[in-house]
Amino acid sequence: MIKNMGTLDRGGRLAIALALAILALGTGTLSGALFYIALAVAVVFTVTAFVGNCPLYQIIGLKTCKDC
Repeated sequence: MIKNMGTLDRGGRLAIALALAILALGTGTLSGALFYIALAVAVVFTVTAFVGNCPLYQIIGLKTCKDC
């Protein structure tokens, strides 16, 4: 896979993923479908941040990295 995400984008995704995971698991304020949606988004954001490739970016032709 070719990377299409820059460093700032990847860091932002990790921050959002961490916030969602804390909100879902740590505070206990989310329940039902919102709990599972928050966890799913957190997992997807974490994986795409570590891999450096976002499938949605690929579909729409967006790149946030300068050297890729």
